[in-house]
Amino acid sequence: MPGENLSRDEARERAGLLTVDGYEVVLDLRSAVDEVVPADRPRTFRSVTTVRFRASTPGTASFADLIAPSVNSVTLNGRELDPAAVFDGARIALDGLESENVLVVDANCAYSRTGEGMHRFVDPEDGEVYLYTQYEPADARRVYANFEQPDLKAPYRFTVTAPEGWQVWSNGAEESREGGVWRFAETEPISTYITCVVAGPYHYVTDTYTRGDLTIPLGAMCRKGLAKHFDADDVFLVTKQGFDFFHEHFDYPYPFGKYDQAFVPEYNLGAMENPGMVTFREEYIFRGKVTRASYERRCNTILHEMAHMWFGDLVTMKWWDDLWLKESFADFMGTFSQVEATRFDQAWVTFANNRKAWAYRADQLPSTHPITADIRDLEDAKLNFDGITYAKGAAVLKQLVAYVGRDAFLEGARRYFKANAYGNTTLDDLLTVLGEVSGRDMGAWSRAWLQTAGVNALTPAVTYDAAGRITELAVLQEGDRLRPHRVGIGLYRLEADGALVRYARAEADVAGVSTVVGELAGEERPDLVLVNDEDLTYCKIRFDERSLSTLRKHLGSVSDPLARALCWSALWNLTRDGLMPARDFLAMVLAFAGRESDVGVLQMLHAQALGAITHFAAPEWREQGGQELAAGALRELRLAEPGSEHQLTWARFFAASAAGEGDFQLLLGLLDGSARIDGLDVDQELRWDFLLPLAAHGTVGEAELAAELARDDTASGKRHQVRCLAARPSEAVKAQAWASVVESDALSNALVEATIAGMQQPSQRGLLAPYAKPYFAALERVWADRSIQIGMDVVRGLFPSLQDSPETLAAADDWLASHESAAPALRRLVLEARDDLARALRAQSCDAAAS
Repeated sequence: MPGENLSRDEARERAGLLTVDGYEVVLDLRSAVDEVVPADRPRTFRSVTTVRFRASTPGTASFADLIAPSVNSVTLNGRELDPAAVFDGARIALDGLESENVLVVDANCAYSRTGEGMHRFVDPEDGEVYLYTQYEPADARRVYANFEQPDLKAPYRFTVTAPEGWQVWSNGAEESREGGVWRFAETEPISTYITCVVAGPYHYVTDTYTRGDLTIPLGAMCRKGLAKHFDADDVFLVTKQGFDFFHEHFDYPYPFGKYDQAFVPEYNLGAMENPGMVTFREEYIFRGKVTRASYERRCNTILHEMAHMWFGDLVTMKWWDDLWLKESFADFMGTFSQVEATRFDQAWVTFANNRKAWAYRADQLPSTHPITADIRDLEDAKLNFDGITYAKGAAVLKQLVAYVGRDAFLEGARRYFKANAYGNTTLDDLLTVLGEVSGRDMGAWSRAWLQTAGVNALTPAVTYDAAGRITELAVLQEGDRLRPHRVGIGLYRLEADGALVRYARAEADVAGVSTVVGELAGEERPDLVLVNDEDLTYCKIRFDERSLSTLRKHLGSVSDPLARALCWSALWNLTRDGLMPARDFLAMVLAFAGRESDVGVLQMLHAQALGAITHFAAPEWREQGGQELAAGALRELRLAEPGSEHQLTWARFFAASAAGEGDFQLLLGLLDGSARIDGLDVDQELRWDFLLPLAAHGTVGEAELAAELARDDTASGKRHQVRCLAARPSEAVKAQAWASVVESDALSNALVEATIAGMQQPSQRGLLAPYAKPYFAALERVWADRSIQIGMDVVRGLFPSLQDSPETLAAADDWLASHESAAPALRRLVLEARDDLARALRAQSCDAAAS
């Protein structure tokens, strides 16, 4: 990986020298099928690229980017260059540049199995081959020669030769197809990382969006094997709702012609905003029954990517330092548009409870960084697609809307698009227009929120008079850097009917260590004081003693869904921070989760409960706590409304928490039909959910899993089977799983992920203990030999977090101390995992003290 890196300084120097006028990319993808390739060489395709560009200083030298097994020829301004002399495997040296230049590179590029570059997937169900590209931040160079940095934008023309019977799509509209050759219209100027090609025998559905004189052809596609599950009508419904919202509020017509959306296999991300050709992970096509929360997530992702057409594609950051200029805005606008334009009008609840949890975790890691980050090179960039860049940035933008006003915020966006269309920007460009329209000091706001790291905790401090009325309510702020917050403070009380409802509220600008909220003086004593009521700011919520006591007894009675979600989020942060025993959090989940009406919040609570019992519970109490959790899950499963999405959610949680022989026998009975829970439809996806714990506890083995694969002989079925096989409680199984991921690169990205997930079972700490030492020994080799995506998956996924002891913490510290010269991105991953382990040990100590 280091040889493939590109530094910010190199990119800045090249951008100062070069202006790119256009690309013509010709790909021959017929080798994707039929051709037999020896095991000792990669399967390749021919890529011929013509780049026209100018140099500001003739006679100077630069370089183009290309990662390919071989180069057939390089021609610069009609001059043949020796590929062996100018190509080092990652760069093509270009000297003697003229004012105007033409570079032609003929290369053999490799198909990918890691989800980076030109990914090739063979469907086990029917043998069909599917291709798609994925580039961000810098993998277009795996498909064609280019200048791989976001601020060297240019128009593109793609020509693709494909196997007979295939269809091909790219960013531009199809201009012609003849004899298997597909030609596409020239694009507007865009960055390399958002160019795209999708090819194969995809199932394709079309529609049209119209608004006044504007007409946008719509398309949606998936593998043929998923066509029977593909609800394209709902995808198009959300797409049209999104276009209505963004056209109404952005006042800038969608600029990229058509709008195709491809749901593709073995995808590493949620989705990618390639203009005119958006790609999504195919798991957004649901093979079985799912909850409303799954549809809400898909809707959010569709709108997030659509927002990128303006924030990111039309206007793009100069370098990855300002990645937030697209990701934070898309994350915010995805939820903003979802609430106002779709059926998911409670999406801010999901944002508060789920999305911000990602941000809080990332912002407390030693690798935390300002929203505007210091990105030295491409490896830094890859790791900064994180909870800060996305979720914290979105939360801060939500606060910005409260700070400058909705109208000013949207007017700033409109001016930003018009001033910078098809260009590249930095933070200052956005702050300038926001300052103009709002009259606010955006510099001070930016310094406080965008250019410093960390999260503040806000706690209410309340005093009362003899009659029980508030004499003073202050909000106390903690953190390494104190910031201005626009917050709501809600006062809640228990009513006669048992509901915990708000009876008073005030908004205040909190600054400094303590801020008095005078508007609430004289109010009756509340049972609950909720700081950050309605979730206006980004902070960790803390409670005074009376409020926390109320929640322990009455959390399920909080009537407002958003307020309830904020309380759950605050309690989880207390647990993660080692300020609340894990067993107390679990007791509240068992007491109140059954009353949670929002299924997305319920699913988050289930995930947090499993995390608490696995990582934060005292080891000596863990088994008892696990049994209580499983018993509670089964109780709620039986109580849930038959056929409801809550019943389905509790069924999955019961399977994940199953802890005793009785639990496993019930799961077996639900699989073979000898047991039944009224209304519960055990479809294929739920069958695999039940089989995973059965495999992990040795109740089913290889034969049963092979039989299940025969029943579900699909790409999804294969991933599930691989996960279950790796979960079996056997030394030989763990050795095989380790070898297939660490010692071999034969598995695709999806199967690497499945193998790691199956191998790491919380009930198998003893079986996994022998791999702690080899993990640290293998780190640098894995990082050097594998692609960055697979390297990240292995380093994160196989860290010995289940060996939660001071000895493992010391081993991580020893590795970090003795590998100071290791790749910074690799050190960051290990440091983050080490910090999670240290946090777990602190939380376990807190929990043990409560015994």
